[in-house]
Amino acid sequence: MTSPADLLRDALAAHDLDVEETAPGRFVVVLPGERKQRTTVSLVVGEHALTVQAFVARHVDENAEAVYRWLLERNLRTYGVAFAVDHLGDIYLTGKLPLSSVTPDEVDRLLGSVLEYADGSFNTILELGFASSIRKEWDWRLSRGEPTQNLEAFRHLAPPDA
Repeated sequence: MTSPADLLRDALAAHDLDVEETAPGRFVVVLPGERKQRTTVSLVVGEHALTVQAFVARHVDENAEAVYRWLLERNLRTYGVAFAVDHLGDIYLTGKLPLSSVTPDEVDRLLGSVLEYADGSFNTILELGFASSIRKEWDWRLSRGEPTQNLEAFRHLAPPDA
């Protein structure tokens, strides 16, 4: 019988991803994204479950109640993982999967969920929780003639003359 760690190891090897096994049954996977350039995922094979955790964003600067409400509403539509906030207010995706469910298809589905929710939510989290900082960044870059390409998703937060 193949162990859950071996099943996970094989499932991860089937993808073209940056994977490191930091200890037996403990994996760090880097998922490439579009909005969030990369999402680092921790997968830990425990005694009864596979634990999944991925950092999404640091504690928001403003509008925390609206951000956290938006994340909780999002949780109603997630699969395998849910948004959570740690003691610092940093935002994560976290979940547990019974070891009996660790299959190549389920690992693929779980990593796809993490990528979709982290990458797909990133700009909304930034806009809701860091709008003032984004506006300041627009002002600073424009005043110095710096490039603004990576701020284009937030053009509506730019000064009117941008």
